[in-house]
Amino acid sequence: MKKLIMLIAALPLMAGAASRVVTLGGDVTEIAWALGAGPQLVARDSTSTWPQQAQALPDVGYLRQLNAEGILSLRPDLVLSSAQAEPSLVLQKVRDNHVKVVKVPEGYTLSTISEKVTVIADALGKPTQGEALSQKLRDELALLPATPLNKRVLFILSHGGMGSMAAGQKTAADGAIRAAGLQNAMQGFDHYRALSQEGVVASKPELVVISADGVKAMGGEANLWKLPGLAQTPAGRNRQVLLVDDMALLGFGLRTPAAVKALRDKAEQLP
Repeated sequence: MKKLIMLIAALPLMAGAASRVVTLGGDVTEIAWALGAGPQLVARDSTSTWPQQAQALPDVGYLRQLNAEGILSLRPDLVLSSAQAEPSLVLQKVRDNHVKVVKVPEGYTLSTISEKVTVIADALGKPTQGEALSQKLRDELALLPATPLNKRVLFILSHGGMGSMAAGQKTAADGAIRAAGLQNAMQGFDHYRALSQEGVVASKPELVVISADGVKAMGGEANLWKLPGLAQTPAGRNRQVLLVDDMALLGFGLRTPAAVKALRDKAEQLP
């Protein structure tokens, strides 16, 4: 009985341990929100655009260009941070100011999403909600086809102010393509590389995947097919393209299984 009384007395403290939370990373914010932590969030980074309600929160800046003062000015008691947040010295300064910082794991496999849910749920003190969300995630993943499909996919990264680039290995795009049971058309290099006519033609993609924002930045889909060599590929000749929400597909968060399913569905419709 004495232990029960002590536990009940400690509940307000436990509940108040994470009353002001800053989330860094679109995947992190999505998961925290789905766990019911919306009322606890006091800020997010600029990659956190979903759910739409999160956009009303103060923005502490781009994930890879953070500053400690901006985060600390919001008086958080917990920062949930994507492993991609940089520079690390910023988060160390936040820790030095007695703010708990929890690093959320990264990875480009679907199993990583469950790991993220567990870490975030534990940090927020929401293990029950975490297990329920993990079960929902397992149900969604079970719907994905388990057999590979021999279709070649080219993911193009394109944003305003930069040239278009192709995704190689060790990228979120490569992980998403493989998760869909498809083949990354670009082989032999890691990370992203500028498009070249020779490389694009040789890769023989049957489907081009690009973010809707990327197509908008280049002035429309007609300009997509003007990229080096693309018109000479099977995808270009058949005008096969899938426009995606890049955070949904590449963030390896809660929306990724549905985005991967949409990618697979599109590939199955290819001639």
